[in-house]
Amino acid sequence: MHLESPRLLQPRPAAPPAVPPGAGAARGALEKLPKWAICIPLVLQWSWLALRHGSITLPSAANPRITCGGLVGEGKLEYFDGMGATARAATARHVGIRDPRRRSDAELAAALAQAGLTFPLVAKPDLGLCGYGVCKLASLAALRAYAARYPDGETVVLQQYLPEELEAGIFYARDPVGGQGRLIGLALRYYPRVSGDGVATLEQLIRRDARALRVLAAPAHASALALDAVPAAGQVVRLATIGSTRVGGLYRDGGALISPALCAAIDAIARDMPEFHFGRFDVRFRSAEELAAGRHFTIMEVNGAGSEAIQAWDPDIGLVAGLRMIFAKQRLLFAIGAANRRRGVRPIGPLALMRLNWRQNRLIAHYPLSN
Repeated sequence: MHLESPRLLQPRPAAPPAVPPGAGAARGALEKLPKWAICIPLVLQWSWLALRHGSITLPSAANPRITCGGLVGEGKLEYFDGMGATARAATARHVGIRDPRRRSDAELAAALAQAGLTFPLVAKPDLGLCGYGVCKLASLAALRAYAARYPDGETVVLQQYLPEELEAGIFYARDPVGGQGRLIGLALRYYPRVSGDGVATLEQLIRRDARALRVLAAPAHASALALDAVPAAGQVVRLATIGSTRVGGLYRDGGALISPALCAAIDAIARDMPEFHFGRFDVRFRSAEELAAGRHFTIMEVNGAGSEAIQAWDPDIGLVAGLRMIFAKQRLLFAIGAANRRRGVRPIGPLALMRLNWRQNRLIAHYPLSN
């Protein structure tokens, strides 16, 4: 069997930005559209693929060991817990704590010590989406306050805080039959930021920048910064722990960094995870050169069949080209699901998928504010 290679997801010849872009970066074609407008062509293609393959939920078979294949409703710990030694060595230290609001300070401290974690650290919902509920915490008191607002009975993931400023989403796919793994896309994610002039307050700098302004207007988000502070001239201030576009994050196509060495490194990690055939590895790294060489990167989290081709949100990519990237991703996802179905994997039922989606959306509304 040979899976179609998504030509439009292959590396672009232009090199990615060498340094994080400054304030005022333009919105891309996809960012300018309301979500419902983006969904229409994607739903139409999904419906066509469902008719062609005879299953509307076929992508849920892409990663058989993950809930719904990672399409919706899976926990972050599902990916981590299945890792072997190779994959685990490349992943940030972490620990999952169920029902954290009912844990004493001593129990929380013991769990952190056992996992080798120290403050600052990042708290994130095990069942999360788009950075909702993700917070950088500086102390046990901050963790206790976070836990007090966390939904009853749910699991939080506490993870090593990674100081590297550079972040990438590396898209991976592997033929379940032939075993050929490859990278089909790489997105560089830049956090919202402003640059000081020594005169304006942080709030004034943010309000001058349409992209940065999202950090103040984003729902379910609270800035932890002193908005009346005056950054020094040239001082770059990062505005959020998360890099989602909903708070002003910027995505760039980093396909130029895809190399045989990086492909080999990611393929070795993916093969060290049971039946993992499709998804995105979100990593922090020190330099573009090291990432391209497949060295010195750390996995923050893994996403499965529901992973977005986020490089399509690059402001330099036009609407048609961006949609083609996403269409190619969906075609490949269905093809991998179909290959696994022929191997005996059963896709999830539509009603079960709807229940998982409902539960995930319900929980997101009750998570603590991100910062």
